[in-house]
Amino acid sequence: MSRRVTVVAAGVDVVLLVLFLFFGSPLLAWVNVASIALYGGAYWLLLKRINTPALLLIWLEVLGHAAIGTLLVGWDSGFHYYLLMFIPAIVVSGSRRGSLLLLLLLYLYYLGLHAVSQMTGALAPLSSAGLLTVHSFNVAIVFAMAAYTARFYYLTVRRAERKLMEMATTDPLTGLSNRRNLLAQAGPAIAQAHRMGIPSSLVIADIDHFKQVNDHYGHEAGDHVLAQVGALFAALCREQDILARWGGEEFLFVLPATDEAAAVLLAERMRKAVLANTIRYGDTVVACTASFGVAQLAAEEALREAIARADRGLYRSKELGRNRVSTGH
Repeated sequence: MSRRVTVVAAGVDVVLLVLFLFFGSPLLAWVNVASIALYGGAYWLLLKRINTPALLLIWLEVLGHAAIGTLLVGWDSGFHYYLLMFIPAIVVSGSRRGSLLLLLLLYLYYLGLHAVSQMTGALAPLSSAGLLTVHSFNVAIVFAMAAYTARFYYLTVRRAERKLMEMATTDPLTGLSNRRNLLAQAGPAIAQAHRMGIPSSLVIADIDHFKQVNDHYGHEAGDHVLAQVGALFAALCREQDILARWGGEEFLFVLPATDEAAAVLLAERMRKAVLANTIRYGDTVVACTASFGVAQLAAEEALREAIARADRGLYRSKELGRNRVSTGH
């Protein structure tokens, strides 16, 4: 943002340079030449990641330019408005005590500049037309920069909120929902299905002999297998299905508007897809299978009870030799 501000501010100074030359004030024009040079130096420092000296240059330019412009053209020129642009930057950039101190110093500087300008009057006054033009231009720029700054901070907060929400609801390894997010989504979906008299089902999947994958190929290979199997499951799910990494090598599917028979068919398709899928990790081909447990939610049955029945179906699949689908009756 600081780099963008330096470019915009330098552009503003170019326009002011032209205005002052047009209204016959070469002294003020030279002030803007110096300001453009300072912004150029600040931009170069920002590119080099030398941030503190760059920000000091920006502060120096704005404080100095506001003072010189106000004293030469007068308070009605509106150069003092640029000082107000520091307020949001001060508030968000430092500690509370440091911010309060800087705000107090800025306030005193603003009042002092007003007092001095009232005592001296305009030292290099412009014509009435020139003064009106410069004032209108400065007000427009300050409005635009204030709007841009507010928008920038708003988007920054929204991005941070989205990132925090993603971290809170997403399993970082597979990119699927985590357990908490699935439970939060499944409750309303299942309640709606109950009200409409539509069946819902659950499927629990577990990668067979996953510990052997970790022990034989390493944990990074195991993580890769989890991510690939999770992506395969996500590709086979419907839009209304809710899929999450339930924990370890287990995945849980909540299937609204799906009876047990349809859930078994979906689980069978997933089982065959895992069996047929070739997972490569570097030069290694990792073969794996998955076992599944299926349960249809009974009327008014709590989600945790249905999950327990699906889990029983999963254990039945394991006991019968793995790589199969079983129900949790």
